[in-house]
Amino acid sequence: IVERWWDDASARYVNIMMTSTAALWRRYRLVGSHIGRAFSTNNRRIVDLRSDTVTQPTSAMLNAATQAKTGDDVMGEDPTVTALEDYAAELFGKERALYLPTGTMANMCAILSHCHYNKSAEMIIGSKSHINLYEGGGYANLAGVSCKQIPEDDDAMFNLDDIRDACFCDNDDHYAKSTLICLENTHNMLGGVALSESYISSIGKMARESDIKVHIDGARIMNASVALNTSPSSLCKGADSLTICLSKGLGAPMGSILVGETEFIRLARRARKRLGGGMRQVGVIASMGMHALTNNIDRMADDHLRAQRIASELKGAGFFLPRDGKVDTNIVFFALPENSKLTKEELPAKMLEKYGVKIAGGYSEGGRMFRLVTHMDVDDHGIDTAIEGIISLC
Repeated sequence: IVERWWDDASARYVNIMMTSTAALWRRYRLVGSHIGRAFSTNNRRIVDLRSDTVTQPTSAMLNAATQAKTGDDVMGEDPTVTALEDYAAELFGKERALYLPTGTMANMCAILSHCHYNKSAEMIIGSKSHINLYEGGGYANLAGVSCKQIPEDDDAMFNLDDIRDACFCDNDDHYAKSTLICLENTHNMLGGVALSESYISSIGKMARESDIKVHIDGARIMNASVALNTSPSSLCKGADSLTICLSKGLGAPMGSILVGETEFIRLARRARKRLGGGMRQVGVIASMGMHALTNNIDRMADDHLRAQRIASELKGAGFFLPRDGKVDTNIVFFALPENSKLTKEELPAKMLEKYGVKIAGGYSEGGRMFRLVTHMDVDDHGIDTAIEGIISLC
């Protein structure tokens, strides 16, 4: 009897220890990952300025995820997703919103929705826009929409005459019908330039006169809103639709939102399904997006100040910066001075090796441009380290 009791007690003890160890491991992976991944193997802090997509979810986001109420979102039954969509629609002054896994899919759904009833549709986009350069040509190979690219100036704006020259009505068999104009705010490849409310409204007015819709790729639209001190609804009132990325400056681990009028979102939901973007109990992730959207907007001003400080220091040290060093938001482009001690190929590796700073190179103008993006996981000390490293090495 004693022997049997001892075997049962031992088994219960082992089970308790294994369960506790598993729980502790899960806790370490969730909470510790946010801290641990910021350090290299030698415990030196890594400052990652390659993009604002590299942020780790905060403990508050992870806590929100564990408490999220969920349902099947494909059936429209996830209450957390519904709450996020309703909040975003109201924030941007639009009728409805749709939660999607990525910004690229959100833009693709917008194009498919706007061009749903026009099988000879053509869209007008900027030659340096993200939709044109970095979204796999989806407008052509997935939506079957032709594209007319026009140049942006240094402030990310189109010349209105270029738009007029690019527009064609549905009255000539030779031409595709101009159906959609796409803007980007802020503009990534032009250094985080923020488009103003007045400019967006002027494009919207011109588009409506020709029965053309306006879509904004607003991956970093909240950066623009903060930089311009303009509410999201006022900033975007001239557009018919826009996307908002939750995983860039807002710091969520994934997710984007598409907003627009009711019928537009109905068609976009159908497009999302065709693209494989239907999600089930996704409220777990959407809850982190809601936390980001309701808590991480105002702090973006700190990111902008840090980016502006980088630009000022690099310009003063003889580096080339577009727009004479003017920075609107959280993106800084720069090129090495002519007398640099390092080549553009050597700098990223040396920055990581000597200073623990990750930077991205190989951008426009013959690949000589570097891009730095400030975000919520980089503080003033990290900025100081980056500035010191770039100037000292070059």
